[in-house]
Amino acid sequence: MLLKLYDVSDRDWQQFHTPANLAKSIAIEAGELLECFQWNEKDFDRDAVKEELADVITCCCEMLDCLGLDADEIVREKMDQNEKKYPVEKARGRADKYDKL
Repeated sequence: MLLKLYDVSDRDWQQFHTPANLAKSIAIEAGELLECFQWNEKDFDRDAVKEELADVITCCCEMLDCLGLDADEIVREKMDQNEKKYPVEKARGRADKYDKL
């Protein structure tokens, strides 16, 4: 796990931390992060971005904990998949999806 933020059992919140609920929370918090850039991509409130990004990371860490997953391991696995799907010689400088390379 990336961080052990706090023990959710102190507040009896583990009952709410199901994978489905945490996935919903990640999407909701990511939407709030995106909202920081809704009308202006260059002149945004950095403090608001930090706060919303912290919420996204917190929910992701809680989901890792709930599922017993290791962040480094799953990211490494995904990067290995991406290396195969997007070989440098085909993907360099392109934003095409892997099936269009």
